[in-house]
Amino acid sequence: MAKNKIQFQKGLSLTEFLSQYGTEEQCREALFRMRWPRDFQCPKCGHSGYCELRDRKVYQCYKCHTQTSLIQGTIFASTKLPLRLWLMGIYLVTQAKDGISSLNLARTIGISANAALRMKHKLQQVMKNRDDCKTLHGLLLIDDAYWGGKKRDGKRGRGATGKVPLVAALSLSDKRHPLYLKLSHLSGFTLDEISAWSAKHLRPESHVISDGLNCFPAVTQNQCQHEPIVTSVGGKYDDRKVFQWLNTVIGNVKNSMHGTHHAISRRHLPRYLAEFCYRFNRRFQLHTMVDRLTYIALQTQPVPQRLLKLAEVRW
Repeated sequence: MAKNKIQFQKGLSLTEFLSQYGTEEQCREALFRMRWPRDFQCPKCGHSGYCELRDRKVYQCYKCHTQTSLIQGTIFASTKLPLRLWLMGIYLVTQAKDGISSLNLARTIGISANAALRMKHKLQQVMKNRDDCKTLHGLLLIDDAYWGGKKRDGKRGRGATGKVPLVAALSLSDKRHPLYLKLSHLSGFTLDEISAWSAKHLRPESHVISDGLNCFPAVTQNQCQHEPIVTSVGGKYDDRKVFQWLNTVIGNVKNSMHGTHHAISRRHLPRYLAEFCYRFNRRFQLHTMVDRLTYIALQTQPVPQRLLKLAEVRW
């Protein structure tokens, strides 16, 4: 039997990671190359000449004397943690198939639980910002999904108390294999909500396949083709297995998040969904994921604690 390409890919071993990012100096050199691939450039005047003030760990421009930190204006700004611990956190978050809880992260790299939670939320925000910039296109499956909900209160299904509505979208290849996933938290399944969501996340002319829920035709307002398919016929659900891949992925999302995290706050749920999607969408590039996320983190504006605490109620 042929081996699964994703399951048996090489990835980045812990030994290889430590050989590249095992010391603080290695991490600083790697981040310097990522931030200024063509040599240093002053953010104020653009001059390339500089000197390094080693006692303060900043770079001073020869021309305007502006002092610039390596992590200034990035997701790492104002951190008190060594960069080697940040890189180790990025390694653990990206290489684990089901992710890693903040408590396990704290124990593994030797920091406080609060510091690990801040690190994880900041990295999740980097992932979310990155994937929000990319739109799905081509052949797409979309469906409604739900997270959480109270048990034993007599209500079931879409109307159950406390359920968080999500829209799941999966793009397929020409051979109908899954490519890219997007999970978004909506305030509800209405025509206006789906229209606004599709305008942001779907490329025009995409072919969208959904079930018969009456809000999904709103994707046509953004020049997408819509094909509704009645999934429950004669007591059988999805007998043609149209939504098999999407249902499998949604099940994997829920199993992964329930298995890794004891509890997820409703206001932070979009970040956890984004973390799963980020790993899923780059599952063929496991060995480069550390470098890619580090590079994007250097391009991401700082997210202070007060912003991390804010509720994220929409996509």
